[in-house]
Amino acid sequence: MKYTSDIAFTPAVKKLQEKFGSRKGYERMEISGGWQQEINANLAQILQNMDSFYFATSNNNNQPYIQHRGGPKGFLKVIDNKCLAFADFSGNKQYISIGNLSENNKAYIFLMDYANQTRIKIWGTAKIVENDTKLINFLSDEHYNAKSERAIIFTVEAWDVNCRQHIQRRFTIDQIEEVTKPLYDKIKALKEDIDKLKNTEL
Repeated sequence: MKYTSDIAFTPAVKKLQEKFGSRKGYERMEISGGWQQEINANLAQILQNMDSFYFATSNNNNQPYIQHRGGPKGFLKVIDNKCLAFADFSGNKQYISIGNLSENNKAYIFLMDYANQTRIKIWGTAKIVENDTKLINFLSDEHYNAKSERAIIFTVEAWDVNCRQHIQRRFTIDQIEEVTKPLYDKIKALKEDIDKLKNTEL
């Protein structure tokens, strides 16, 4: 019987799981439903708050390549329950990812939310879409300073939320400012109150 996780749990992987004692646990996971195959509301909600991810491709020589992709929050968009898409912003013009996709459509997305200690692994295929103005405009953000050269559509085959172990919490400037702004505002108000008291005493 085939399971969703077979996309990663190859016979070689299962053999090592058996050797090191984790196979029975993963067998139970497979039988109980295993990994997700469609984009659900929980994943869509997480994507709305993500401003970066790692995108992996491989060429015909099986040489892997991982590229960081960044943009405004929610730039990795849900198209339907099987497809994600994002704008391919202009960069250093190496074109390794899209070159790999032109000969091998297998791809992988790795999302890391450091603040919430969450990592998500998404397996699938990807294709390059050129000259689709409507789609590229939908994926672009007029307030984000970047040129969208093309779109990349990612078809989800399987995804899983990995364990939180060893994820060190990190926060963006926006997240830090959200927490500290009320404190700075309170300090400012207290200073103003002190200045008023000083003026009253004079």
